[in-house]
Order: sequence, then structure tokens, then C-alpha cells
Amino acid sequence: MTTKGIEGVHVETHNWGATARFFLALGYEPEFTTDHNSGLFRNGEGPYVFIAEIPRHQTPRTQLVLTVSDADAFQPNADIDVVAPFEATHYGTKEMTVRDPDGRIWSLQAQG
Repeated sequence: MTTKGIEGVHVETHNWGATARFFLALGYEPEFTTDHNSGLFRNGEGPYVFIAEIPRHQTPRTQLVLTVSDADAFQPNADIDVVAPFEATHYGTKEMTVRDPDGRIWSLQAQG
């Protein structure tokens, strides 16, 4: 089984309000926001953008999230460096973290 494409983009920021306004200006609309400076935005039927504020001492990262149909059936081959196997999240999905040959981290996401 392979991935099905890009599910979304996870964006870390030091300024939740400014970053949310940036994506609103680009035509994204909030699907939900939290009381701890994070939220999911979408523009039409395309991939989501999840924005999360992080402390100033951390470096903001951007991470692509790829879709997997079935976490239990997904068997990565030897070319995939699995950093963390699929685990249930507090928001109802299962996520796996992998590393590409250049050291970039990718998230694979399947519905709970």
C-alpha cells in the first residue's frame, strides 16, 4: 500500500494571530481553532493548513502530511526510515513519522 497524496501542511509559528491572518488573506477559512493558539484552515477541497504557535526558543518548522488509506495495512519497505510507527492522536487520526534520504521529516496520516 502506498500514500494517496498530500493531506495537509503543518505550520509552526511564533505568532498565531499574524500567521492566521496571512492564510485568511490567501483565501483560507478556519474549520476550527483552539484556545491554545492553533487551528485548521482550508481553501476549498484542497489540503488543509494546520497552524500551531510554539515557544520563541523553538525554531518554527513546516511539515507535509501525506494520506494513507489504512494505517494497519500500510507496510513501509526498507527504503522508508520510520522514526515513529502509527500511533493514535488526540484528534482522531493515526500518524506515523518517517525521514527522507535528506533528513526531512514527513508525517503519514490515516483516519482513526
